[in-house]
Amino acid sequence: MLQSIRDRSQSWIAKVIIGAVVIALALFGVESLIGLFGQSGDEVAKVNGQSINRQEVERTVQRAIRSGQVPPEQERQLRGQVLDQMIVQRLMNSYVEDGGLAMSDQQLDQMIVNLPDFHNDEGKFDSQLYQLRLQQMGYTPLAFRGQLRQDLLNQQVQQGLAASDFGLPGEQQRLIELQTQARTFRYHTLIAADLESPVEVSDAEESAYYSEHQQEFQRPEQVKINYVMLDRKSLVDDVTVDEDELRAAWDSQQAEAPRTVSHIMVTFGADRSREEAMSIIDEVKNRLAEGDSFADLAAEYSDDVGSADNGGDMGELVRGSLGLPAFDDAAFALGEGDVSDVVETDNGLHLIKVTSITQQPFEEVRDQLRQQLAESQVASTFNDKAQQLIDESYAADDLASVADDLGLELQNSDWVGRDGEEGVLSEPGVMDAAFSSEVLEDGYNSEVIELDDDRRLVLRVADHREATTLPLEEVKDQVTEAVQNDKTRKALLALAEERIAQLQSGETPDIEWQRADDVTRQQAQLPDTVMQAAFRLPHPEPDAVVYGRAVDGDQVSLIALEEVAQGESNEQIDSLFTNMGEQVRRRSAVQGWVEYLQQTGDIERQ
Repeated sequence: MLQSIRDRSQSWIAKVIIGAVVIALALFGVESLIGLFGQSGDEVAKVNGQSINRQEVERTVQRAIRSGQVPPEQERQLRGQVLDQMIVQRLMNSYVEDGGLAMSDQQLDQMIVNLPDFHNDEGKFDSQLYQLRLQQMGYTPLAFRGQLRQDLLNQQVQQGLAASDFGLPGEQQRLIELQTQARTFRYHTLIAADLESPVEVSDAEESAYYSEHQQEFQRPEQVKINYVMLDRKSLVDDVTVDEDELRAAWDSQQAEAPRTVSHIMVTFGADRSREEAMSIIDEVKNRLAEGDSFADLAAEYSDDVGSADNGGDMGELVRGSLGLPAFDDAAFALGEGDVSDVVETDNGLHLIKVTSITQQPFEEVRDQLRQQLAESQVASTFNDKAQQLIDESYAADDLASVADDLGLELQNSDWVGRDGEEGVLSEPGVMDAAFSSEVLEDGYNSEVIELDDDRRLVLRVADHREATTLPLEEVKDQVTEAVQNDKTRKALLALAEERIAQLQSGETPDIEWQRADDVTRQQAQLPDTVMQAAFRLPHPEPDAVVYGRAVDGDQVSLIALEEVAQGESNEQIDSLFTNMGEQVRRRSAVQGWVEYLQQTGDIERQ
């Protein structure tokens, strides 16, 4: 298989243009989708027998937007990218599972504690920050662990593939020479004002363009929609939480506050029996009772080499982070400075000491507590209203009465097509419901659409119009502009060819050249198309010039290449481009793996 992968990934072009396969945890985690796979939904793809439904894609898109990683205006483009990424991730997961790769809970715990995203200003793991970051990303701790485990296993495969590829010394040297090459050239961008006269557009040309490009002037099938939305957040905002409730919630929260713990661990198993381990623990307990220091005893007796030299200090503990319930129960039952009785876990016997408890001041968490309590209070109200929305919208002949009965706003849309426009109407399932036969043709209210955990929507079509080609009179300005741009571009291309012919014959037309001296491929301030064209031109003969042109949309630029020279090179530059070549090869190896999975996997797109 590896040879098959390499065969498809050795092209230099592929190595240059193919990017790394990146699985971004914060962007593409599947955490908030717990329970979703068991629900019915619009299936958009199936990968090796595992379904991906529309709700999964949308929730991932919305999480990306809420996290600020993707601007809202890029929402539509992101959906297709998310689906592609989810398909690749499913393929990788299947490959890893079939290969039997695994990661222990202890390795995962250590990885989480070491992640910089969860460190405070002192560089230490911060449980409150950990919980906050997961909440912002839509994760619970358990599901985050599951997603992180899967991503790390996928990375193991990718790193193995990347490490298996290599480049020959000649290839590396050629890459360095190409990347450090410097070119000296002139360039001039032609504009419409360079033409002898502005292009003119006739009625006949407009009619011809309109006839040939009618698909560009289609108005799709559209509807106007009335809809009612039940939003849990609006209910939460109306809830009043009194001071006593906030204080009680704070007291309960502090009981589960993270704490710094130390322990003394005595293992048993092949080299020591449980009875022998208990005897050692009893000896430690007696010495503690006599006043010996916990830290000194940890250094003397503890089998946990990672903490023994630090007096048994394990750092800050968050319930669930170790995956040892008995250890957690004991530690969180202790007050500051207290030492537990003997605690038995899978890895030995422990004495646990709580050295400090991280408590947040009431005022700092007041708003968060208020939000949590309000959400719990409206849970039953939201569920009742959601059921009422289902019952009443099913039986009603309109939506106005439903909105009145539930105290909700009846909202109206302008004309909108099957893809939706923006906001709630662009979310999965909404426009599918609007254009369903029951709603569009029979005139019924839609079924209640579950947008996410907090929102329910029901809609009704208020008006409908079929798809049609807009008449020329309505789109005349657009047609005129399109024809004018097309004719201008063609005229500029013809002018460029004329100027090149003049220059090649020795004439010197009046051109205001811009110079670019000793430019390398990494030059950023010049237009991309000019740079690409300049570096594609053949090397000029001594004292000669090679002419060419670059086209970027409606812009055409002339290029006069004067000299090609080998750029400066040194050990640092050679190392930089050698590393760059290695990275490109590694990326192409990973991409080859992905292509192999895509070709051999069972992928069904709906």
